[in-house]
Parts: sequence; structure tokens; C-alpha cells
Amino acid sequence: MKRLFLAVLVGLLTFTGTASAGQLPHVITAHGTQAPEGVTWDPTRQAFLVGSFGQGDITVVRRDGRTSPFAHDPRVTQTFGIHVDAVRNRVLAVTTDGVAIYDLRTGRTLHVVKAGVRPNDLAIDWAGNAYVTDPGSDTIFRVAPDGTVTRQVSDPRLADPTFGLNGIVWHPAGYLLAVRYLDGKLLRISLRDNSIHEVTLSTPVIGGDGLALRPDGKLVVVTNTIGSTGQDAVTVLQPHGMWTSATV
Repeated sequence: MKRLFLAVLVGLLTFTGTASAGQLPHVITAHGTQAPEGVTWDPTRQAFLVGSFGQGDITVVRRDGRTSPFAHDPRVTQTFGIHVDAVRNRVLAVTTDGVAIYDLRTGRTLHVVKAGVRPNDLAIDWAGNAYVTDPGSDTIFRVAPDGTVTRQVSDPRLADPTFGLNGIVWHPAGYLLAVRYLDGKLLRISLRDNSIHEVTLSTPVIGGDGLALRPDGKLVVVTNTIGSTGQDAVTVLQPHGMWTSATV
């Protein structure tokens, strides 16, 4: 079944290659698979890749609204966070119980690995390691480029009885930023010693889901009301210091 969806919020994505937000329309209307969830920019196609919570497929969505299939694997029934690793010719998508890794050029499945209880989103560092949030546990998992899964850090502050960490980004200074969905707390996790610091916010980003780090250093946070008391909104956070605090 086809459903209408909008690939919106161009400013949410960190663009690479020759694309820029100014070259894209504010709204792209397209027909694709059911219940789109994750979205990312593919600099090799100059198009978006959109995952499906309803079917697990990934669809190419071009700036004029044209669509085409990218990847389908019967083992993948749902996708959540999705990211392009163009340097290594890969697409990584969080699945129901792990991460699926596809060839960026062909859409062929390279790995499907298990990571966590209810994984939700991931971020990729310069070396190609993926860091996966798991709202069902107190752990962030690390998936190496060869598909090997290890625990990066476990801490009670990463957990919540209902829904813990959701969105996550990697910062070039050597740490992760991740948001707790229900209470809107933003955490900075050092990749050097796995220490955790709660970022002091002028306003909590309750219902924090997708995160994207902009080239100017600000953090874009998409919040929703699906299971929270937050807002259906987009918030931009201005950091102070090395993300010791931030203001809306």
C-alpha cells in the first residue's frame, strides 16, 4: 500500500557534497512506503533516503518528489534512525533489534547485526563506528565498520523505565550528544573515558527524537507528542562552552 508522505525539515540534515539547503524546496511531496520514520541525505544521489517504520524498506526520494526503491531485506521489518556513510559506501539503518548495513551504490545488504533491546537511533564517527541508542536499556552500543558489536557505555542515567535515550549525534570534538525522550534531558558522553555530563538547558526538549548537528555548531532537535508531554516541534539549541550548557 502506498501512502503520501512529506520529506520536510531540510534544515534538520547535515549536508555534504555539493548540496545545500538553499538548493532544495522547503517541502517535498512524494509517494512512498508506509509510515516513514528516519530520513537522511545521500550526497552521491543528491537525494534523500527515507526509511519505513511500517515495512522496513528504504526509499530514494528526489528533490522533485520522484521515488525509487533503495533497499529491501525480508529480515528487516522496521527501520528507525538511518544514516549515510558515503566515505565507506554504506547506509546504516536501525532495525527492530539491531542495525542493518547496506551498500550505498546498490542497496545490497552487507550486515544485519543485533544490538540492544529496542534500538532507535545511531550516529557515525569519522572512523566509521556507529553508536546506537537503546531506549530499552542503559547502554549505548558501538558497531564497528566490520559489523562487530560491543558495549560503548552503560550507565543508569541512560535508562528510563518506559523510554530512555532516543536521538544521538557524534561531535567532532570526541563526544556524543544524546537526548532522553521522556524528560528532555540532553547528555554529553565522552568517547575518551565514557564520562557522562548532563547539559544544562534553558528549557528541556521533552519528546526529543531526531538530532542533527549543524555546521555552525548548533543542535537541531525534533520533538514529538507520540508518547511524551512535549510538542510537535523543531528546536535549535545554542551551546555554551563544550556543551556544558545550551539555550533554546
